[in-house]
Formats: sequence, C-alpha cells, structure tokens
Amino acid sequence: MSHLVVDPVTRVNGQLRVEVDIADGAVTDALASATMFRGLETVLRGRDPREAWLLAARICGSCTGVHGLASVRAVERALRVRIPTNARILRNLLASTGLVRDHVLSFYQAGLPDWVDVEQALAADPAATARLGRSISDWPTSTTAAMTAARDRFAAAAASGPGPFASPWSGHPAYGLSPEQSLLLLAHAVEALDWQRQLMRLHALLGGKDPHPQTYLVGGMALAPPWGGPTARSNRGHPEVPDRNAPNPLSSEGLALLDTIIGAAATFVDKVYLPDVRLLAGAYPEWGSIGAGPGNYLSWGDMPESDEPDAPRYLPAGRLVGGNLARVNGTDPDAVGESVIHAWYTDDVDPGDLRLPANGQTTPAFDAPLPLGELSPGGRYTWVKAARYDGQPMETGPLARVLIGYADGRDALTTPLGDLLTAIGGGVDVLPSVLGRTLARAVEAQAVIRRADSWVWELRSNLATGDVAVADITSWDPESWPDGADGWSVGEGPRGSVAHWVGIANKVVERYQVVDGSTWNLSPRDVLGTRGPVETALAGTPVADPTRPLEVLRVVHSFNPCPACAVHVFDPRATGPLDIRVRTRGATR
Repeated sequence: MSHLVVDPVTRVNGQLRVEVDIADGAVTDALASATMFRGLETVLRGRDPREAWLLAARICGSCTGVHGLASVRAVERALRVRIPTNARILRNLLASTGLVRDHVLSFYQAGLPDWVDVEQALAADPAATARLGRSISDWPTSTTAAMTAARDRFAAAAASGPGPFASPWSGHPAYGLSPEQSLLLLAHAVEALDWQRQLMRLHALLGGKDPHPQTYLVGGMALAPPWGGPTARSNRGHPEVPDRNAPNPLSSEGLALLDTIIGAAATFVDKVYLPDVRLLAGAYPEWGSIGAGPGNYLSWGDMPESDEPDAPRYLPAGRLVGGNLARVNGTDPDAVGESVIHAWYTDDVDPGDLRLPANGQTTPAFDAPLPLGELSPGGRYTWVKAARYDGQPMETGPLARVLIGYADGRDALTTPLGDLLTAIGGGVDVLPSVLGRTLARAVEAQAVIRRADSWVWELRSNLATGDVAVADITSWDPESWPDGADGWSVGEGPRGSVAHWVGIANKVVERYQVVDGSTWNLSPRDVLGTRGPVETALAGTPVADPTRPLEVLRVVHSFNPCPACAVHVFDPRATGPLDIRVRTRGATR
C-alpha cells in the first residue's frame, strides 16, 4: 500500500489538501482537508442586518453573488419583507446567468486539463481538427486557419514556461483523447474566456460590478427605473450627456442588450459547450462508473417563479436517498445538522452531536500542524464541519438537481438530459459518477439559459404596463423591527445547495451560520465514521501512476469544490502576502 498527499489541490477556489491510500492500483481510503479558517460568520456578529449581505457575499466571488443573495433573503425572511415582482426577476437573471457562466468555465478552465494533454494537442493536424469541429457543430470557428492559430498559440505558451494550460503530466496513461480532439477542446477553452466577458457585462449592468454585485437590497434591488430617458446618465462630469456605453438596464435599450447577451450565451452553450461535453464523454465512457458519491442527493431549489413565500422554483427541490433515483423526498431546513468531531472547532455540546445551524457556533480550535501523511480519520483534520441531513451525508450540486428534476419529471431538465444520454449511448445509470457530474452541468446550463431569456421578456412586459417597482424599503426603519427575529434562506448555487441562518437581536446580527454546497460535498467523517461525498467518491478510483495522481484530481474536480465557500477566510493578523509552499516527499518548494 502507498500513501499519497496532494497539497494543495489546484484549480479549486481556496486551499484544499487530499490524502489517499492506494493499493492494487486503486484508492482504498481518502481524507479531504480544507486548510483555511472559517471566519466570515464571526465577522457578521454585531453588524446591521441590512448590510450583512454585502459582507456575506465576500465568502467567495467565483459563484458571484450567491452568498449575497442568500444573505439578503435570510434577513428578509426574518423581518417579513416581501419584494416586488421585478426584483425577483432581476435576482433570477443574475443567479441564472452566473450559474451558466460558472458551469462553462468549470468545464474549460478548471476541469479540462484533467482530460487534455496539451503537448499532444501540439501534434494535431489543423485541417483534421477543423473537420472534426464541423462534424459535431456548425460553430463558425471550425476552420483550418482558426485551428492553426490555436495550435501556434498553445505552442508559444508551452515554450514560454508554465501557464494556465500547462500539462505537467504529458503522456500520462489516463489521457485518452486524440491530438485533434485535444486541440479542438483547447481552442474552445480560449473562446470560452472571451465568451464569459459578455455575461460579465450583464452582471455589471444588473449588479453594478462583477464579481460581487452591489445592487442587492433588503426589500428588492437597488436599480433605478428608466425615468430619465433610455440611457443612464454619465458620471464623467457631464450629467446631461447620456453614456451610450452603459444603458439603463431597465430601459428598452438596456433590455434589448440583456436579450442579446443571453441569446449569445445560449448559442455558445448549444453549439460549443454541449458538443464538447459529448465529445469528452465519448472518449472517456469508463468514467461513467467511477466516482459515485454516497447515493444521497439534496437540492433546496431556486429561481422562484412567483412572489409567494413558498413559490415553485425553476431549479427543483427535493432529496433522493439510498441510491433510489425514482422517489423524490421533501426537504426541511430543520433537518440539517453539523458535527465538529473531525473539524478544528470546539462546541459546548458533545462534538459528535449534530447541532442545528440556527443555533450554530463557529469557535476555532486548531490543535495540530499538518505534516505530510499524518492526517488521521480518528482525529481532527479539516476546517469543514460535517453537514448531515437527518444524519446522512448528502451530495449537492448540478448532479443532484438534474437527478431530482429527472425523478420529478421536470421537462426543462429531462428533455436535454435525454438528448445528451442518447447522443453518448448511455442511460441514467451513468450519472452517479465523475462523468455524470460533467453531463449534469451541461444539461443544467442549457435549461437555465433558456429560462433566463424568458425572464427578460417578463421584465419587459411588466415595465411596459407601468409596473416599475424594484424595491420596497418600508421595513428599513429599525424601529419597525421586532426586538428579536430569526430568519433563514435556502437556495442553490452553481456548486450546490446554499443555506444561511441569521439571528437578529437589539437591531444587530447576533448569530450567523452558513452551510454551503461545498460544506456538504467536502464534509469530513461524522461520529459514525461515515465519509462525506468527496471522500466517498475517491474510494475505488483507479490510479495508474501513484506519482502522478491525475485520476484523483478528476474525481475532486468533478465536484468543482470551493473550500473558500465551505470555510470562509478571515485573518485579522495578516500583514502581507501569503507564502504558499508545496510539500512533496523529501522536498519543499
């Protein structure tokens, strides 16, 4: 048996360490350690509830706005605030387009180096690559000239030294793409970087900036109706001159721009992202049976379709339990509990007990260094608490949502899922896997971007009939608040389920807790020794070369984990840049 340490795991948002035992060419046991302190929940104590979302949003900027939206919803529930219809639609537009952007970039930027050998791509024939591209899609950049330029670009990057598309494990036996397939995917990865700029423009229009939208507001959205004309006023010292580069997003001009951006995003998803996912799935069918999680799936649902407190949501809510992919169970935030028995925290209850997040504590108690190979499943080894639903670990994220939507008969998800499975010649049984998580992101991206387009039309219709309200701030006076109030919100982000709990007393935040999608997926063992989803998925993973654990990274990256969300960074003593050292056996560099 050999023991392997991957520290840090790269291409994740935050610091993550994984240790695995390998015997007979496969992982037999695994530990996932988030090596950064959760602190944002303590920062929020004593703050004005109306500003809590602005700080909570800084938990992470990759799934931009996810925690800000969850926080403002939790405070609104506590203070019994109802938001206007237009505010709900605007929030849905920010959330939906952010989800699609994250899914596309997680495929091309975070995940693709696990599947593509860059050096092999340099040997591709550009003409053959262009023919391959035209055989899977009518995307216009599938030309010999474009593929030649892409190959030359990557050759120059490889000659210049390490970079974002470096391939340190070139020639690894787990790589299975042809040179032409590799070059095509890499060329599209560069196009995806340019594509995302348009969705960033949408977020800047609706959110004021990207990342971290600034227009969320307890009571709705801080956007001005287009009373002053079709465009926003310039802030360059000439208030009388409209700024044609920044139209008011609620004007006819602004809505047309939103519609154009979403349409272009949908075209890229249909003609580039989905065909590339099909290509990858066809080259790696064996990964449809590798990396299954615990068999339990959770989604709170999100993107409400009406203004009622418990309105139906476009992203489905429910649970699948024990590997049963046909029966959808209900959800209840009060069924969530967290244990700190294997995390670096103290608690005034038995650390093996599950504490409700509404009464949660965040009291750090780091008591050991992290020497190589010395994490122990019997001790504390991570800053992530063990999140459980009715005592069970739950996988969250796009795979959970797609499986729940499939079991619930949601046409918006079942139709693109069926098309994709037919194209790769597989069935639903391939979904609980590394490949399944990749497929689920593509299916969800297509379904969500199509719905986003119709939300723009709903917004246009409301504004045209004179319904211009985007906020209701009648509750902003703290004198109107009760002496104490508790609130929570449950929803979904690109990486999984997001829940915030807030307790308000004496007009300020008294308690705050967050259980994010990566809290669920990166959960350590609980008091019974039950692994969390990532640790479970790693067990049984084949490893062809223990000195180059490419397969381990494939499993971890399939969850698109975000330790920054699971463990929120805050160090009041920091005085300078962070010094990161990568430790390998016998060396530090």
